[in-house]
Amino acid sequence: MLELLPAPPVDPLWDLTAEYAADPRPERLDLVLGVYRDDSGTTPVMAAVREAEARLAERAESKEYRGLSGNTRFNRSMQDLVLGAGIPAERAVTVQTVAGTGALRLLADLVRQSYPGTTVWISDPAYVNHRPILEAAGLKVRTYALGDGADLVDGLRAARRDDVVLLQGCCHNPTGVDPTPEEWLALADLAARNGWVPLIDLAYHGLGDGLEADLAATRMLASRLPELLIAVSCSKNFGLYADRTGCAMVLSSSKAALRQVETTLQNAARTLYSMPPEHGAAVVATVLEDGALHSLWRAELDAMRGRIAENRAALADHLEALGAERAARSLAHQKGMFSTLPLTPDDMRRLRRQYAVYGTTGGRINIAGLSARHVPHLAASLAAVLSVDFEAVRS
Repeated sequence: MLELLPAPPVDPLWDLTAEYAADPRPERLDLVLGVYRDDSGTTPVMAAVREAEARLAERAESKEYRGLSGNTRFNRSMQDLVLGAGIPAERAVTVQTVAGTGALRLLADLVRQSYPGTTVWISDPAYVNHRPILEAAGLKVRTYALGDGADLVDGLRAARRDDVVLLQGCCHNPTGVDPTPEEWLALADLAARNGWVPLIDLAYHGLGDGLEADLAATRMLASRLPELLIAVSCSKNFGLYADRTGCAMVLSSSKAALRQVETTLQNAARTLYSMPPEHGAAVVATVLEDGALHSLWRAELDAMRGRIAENRAALADHLEALGAERAARSLAHQKGMFSTLPLTPDDMRRLRRQYAVYGTTGGRINIAGLSARHVPHLAASLAAVLSVDFEAVRS
């Protein structure tokens, strides 16, 4: 049987990570995986998380099963955090998932069971795992171009009633470019008029313009539309990468529909992984329910956001000084952990092979994984690949 198994495609991100690990050059830079690193190159455990973990360890509560919806305290706290005070709690149902990826898969299963013939629209370019998750759930996928605001809205005019449009709520991966507030309003009007349902992927809230600003578009859509799907990850803004913590939220104007939704999500979870892991959810619930810990977490999150913005600005300044103005200008309009550079796949391969700088073949680099001391090397490498005679400029 196993001899008949066709060769599967290799995950491009983890393939690049393995290549990086085998690279002996001391100057190598890993800007592939979406993890935050401090200036020493370490992915730190947040102080608020450490304190919450200490409290949980001291209490040593039971590790009994939590149920198919996971930790209900976590679900309630996350719903309050994401939706804010302006959205009635009874309009939504929330279940804990195996990180944001698990939330996307559960919501994809919900969509397939609700509308078997629906199409899900994703951006071009998109997060590398969006299409595989949706297609694995049996959904048809089409793409819309990001472009400017007019192009974005025009590209979605073909979305039909009961189609689903996947929108990243903030800090778009891989481009780092988000719709403006006016463009978000235009998308809300289009969804209301044409009857398609937004699916918001929230993976980086707090790392763009600040937590409240990063959640503003999601809350606006929730206030204006009868139905909304939201996939939430706690990997980046709580630093809980390996704990796989997230949730799926569904908003509806029908309480009867929400009861059906919750059972459908629970049943989907049961067949995929039964129940989500408890530890990260307990940590997040402890942080969000305690005023002091919540404030500490917000301060740490703001510091992370500030450092990412400083990295991006420093890289843009270095590129401009080396004559790479186009690359510098593109960085100026981006936000969040990632930036997409104006480089071809061949450029990215050259960057990797000649200068030991690892980013994705699509031109994405992880600004949040960059140390300040590596900015000059990265800028010089990019300028060289862009055929800028930076030695002449410097002299």
